[in-house]
Amino acid sequence: MAESNSQTTSQTLIDGNTLAAKSLAAYGITHMFGVVGIPVTSFANRAVAAGIRFIAFHNEQSAGYAASAYGYLTGRPGILLTVSGPGCVHGLAGLSNAMINTWPMVLISGSCDQSDVGRGDFQELNQIEAAKPFSKHVGKAKDIKEIPKCFFEALDSAVLGRPGGCYLDLPTDVLHQTISESEADSLIKSAVDVSEIEKGAKKMSIASLEVERAVDLLRNAERPLIVFGKGAAYARAENELKRLVESTGFPFLPTPMGKGLLPDTHELAASAARSLAIGKCDVALVVGARLNWLLHFGEQPKWSKDVKFILVDVSEEEIELRKPHLGLAGDAKKVLELVNKEIKENPFCLGKNHPWLEAITKKTKENVSRMEAQLAKDVVPFNFLTPMRIIRNAILEVGSPAPVLVSEGANTMDVGRAVLVQTEPRTRLDAGTWGTMGVGLGYCIAAAVAEPHRLVVAVEGDSGFGFSAMEVETLVRYQLPVVVIVFNNGGVYGGDRRNPEEIAGPFKDDPAPTSFVPGAAYHVLIEAFGGKGYLVGTPDELKSALSESFTARKPAVINVIIDPYAGSESGRMQHKN
Repeated sequence: MAESNSQTTSQTLIDGNTLAAKSLAAYGITHMFGVVGIPVTSFANRAVAAGIRFIAFHNEQSAGYAASAYGYLTGRPGILLTVSGPGCVHGLAGLSNAMINTWPMVLISGSCDQSDVGRGDFQELNQIEAAKPFSKHVGKAKDIKEIPKCFFEALDSAVLGRPGGCYLDLPTDVLHQTISESEADSLIKSAVDVSEIEKGAKKMSIASLEVERAVDLLRNAERPLIVFGKGAAYARAENELKRLVESTGFPFLPTPMGKGLLPDTHELAASAARSLAIGKCDVALVVGARLNWLLHFGEQPKWSKDVKFILVDVSEEEIELRKPHLGLAGDAKKVLELVNKEIKENPFCLGKNHPWLEAITKKTKENVSRMEAQLAKDVVPFNFLTPMRIIRNAILEVGSPAPVLVSEGANTMDVGRAVLVQTEPRTRLDAGTWGTMGVGLGYCIAAAVAEPHRLVVAVEGDSGFGFSAMEVETLVRYQLPVVVIVFNNGGVYGGDRRNPEEIAGPFKDDPAPTSFVPGAAYHVLIEAFGGKGYLVGTPDELKSALSESFTARKPAVINVIIDPYAGSESGRMQHKN
């Protein structure tokens, strides 16, 4: 009789890398950004095998900015994967950017073996403590069985309540531990179940009495104004805003990244009369925008001392901090649904001949006319206005779906904010609440991945472009439909702007701290990787480059030579209208 084998059957084992990938996929994650290496390369490969697209960068900082913008554009957590130690530190740039802008993101970093902590292991760092100041949640999987729970806690925390950045630590030894596939599936199911309960418990209720008070304030206002920001954009509140504006006839003012929720060309848009609108309004409904430096803290002299703020924010803490006349805590879209419902029961509307609307319309026309007169001139060598007008017209000619505009720089971003026109929601990404430079290429890649049906157009200063310029190779590698336009004026603000008395000392012959190599051939950089580069210095050259690159929808860099004396030092946004 033949000898029989044991009746026990071995179960399939999976390691921590596979379980981590399966956990992300189970949550619905479809994209990751990052830079791989020890100990997370296998995790990235398993994630790709699980159906998650991994976009590999050259630098964790740019990858982190991409993850943060992806979270904003999609409403799902943007995922950044880094190695331990310095990789994690580089990733903190993106994590902090997400936290300040209140966008959902999770930074996942490998870390050293737990048994070697404190012994000076390879790239050892207490990453939990390093990440805490920039996170609304930090977690660490200390055993393979904790991976699904830790992943879902971080992902949920990123999106629930006020969105923000979260950190998750994956020690090397945990990634190498194994578990049966059946137990892994059970742990993931349990994490899913807990997550659903958590989401249900976090749903906010909005007091109907507060909504009634808000509507009464709006109804009795003599000079009302609606202000909305990227929080309203994140909440997908554009339809509710449109209904509110058009049913009441109230003028509106978007913050820079709120532009496009309603078209900049709307007859009730007050952006071109900003100083008048905020300086004279008596009731301001502020939706998804914080009363921080971007809105002059809601204080004099920019605002009237008697203005009554109605603040709509997902965070009760934000409302308590700002101490408005009335606060409505909740999701912007849901709050506005209730406001519109309340107004519908007893409608009111400012007529076009109302003195407040007439004043704003008059000031808007004056300022637009003044700006258009400047834009109409073809100035060569280029100032900032001439190429910006040509770019504006080329973007508008694309039609719908409108391109996503990425804007960073000093003068380039400031002028672009006034000149470039947004017609659709979430089509403008810029330096944001923190005024972060270096976000450009990361944001471009995030937009191209999150909105594959849209062209992405970056309008960058040469200084801003320099932070992440190497990522043009990433554009080419993934063949993303991104056109990067670099305003090349030879440095920060435009090269050497020193007064004669400042040019002194033993190193006075060095280039100025604000200077770059004059006439830098930025367009050649992308050509090294197989992309298309353009060098332009006249209106016809720029028009031709834009037409060709927009039609091709392939990675391109347009190097626009600007008069180095055309710009000025720029810090906080200057609104002179």
